[in-house]
Amino acid sequence: MHISRSVAGIAVLLAAVSACGPVSDSKSGSSPKSSPSSAKSTAASASVPDFVGMGLQSAQDKAQELGFYGLDSHDSLGRGRNQLWDRDWRVCFQSPAAGKRVGTDTRIDFGTVKLKETCPAKDASGAVKAGGSMPDFRGKSVKAARAALDSSTSLTVDDASGKDRFIVVESNWQVCSQSPAAGTKLFGQPVTFKAVKFGESCP
Repeated sequence: MHISRSVAGIAVLLAAVSACGPVSDSKSGSSPKSSPSSAKSTAASASVPDFVGMGLQSAQDKAQELGFYGLDSHDSLGRGRNQLWDRDWRVCFQSPAAGKRVGTDTRIDFGTVKLKETCPAKDASGAVKAGGSMPDFRGKSVKAARAALDSSTSLTVDDASGKDRFIVVESNWQVCSQSPAAGTKLFGQPVTFKAVKFGESCP
């Protein structure tokens, strides 16, 4: 009696499973997962104006009026100075070039000099890194020279005028002489610069 009831119960269970359809491990019947969006940026496009000759603040304001909010600036003389007061600087170079049509999410970089300075013939936009030999840093700012050397370099900077002045803002000082000399193989040895302020003559 107990056995027949068990058989009957199993039969009912099998019938219920059959009515629900076959059980499968396949994922083909599952709803597809949402794939990462491959849509490109929907930023509007605009023609890049000619900013050369404008004050840096005015150039930035004009760029933002057109929807360009990613803005950078640098010292075109290669001295590594920061543009703390934008109104004291004017634009000599720009990237992207004027007239180019780009998305408004494109970053615009302004190459600048101070108002009383003359734009150089070529934009000194990036810091040059010293390789295996000592570059010629004469005429370069102490700040740019320091940035070019490996960060572990032991560096001494002295006032070449003999006045024993403290060299605080290194972008305001130019290298007059250096040790080791340009072309010397660098192997981690200490470096020494003698410098004067820009506008002064090296002795």
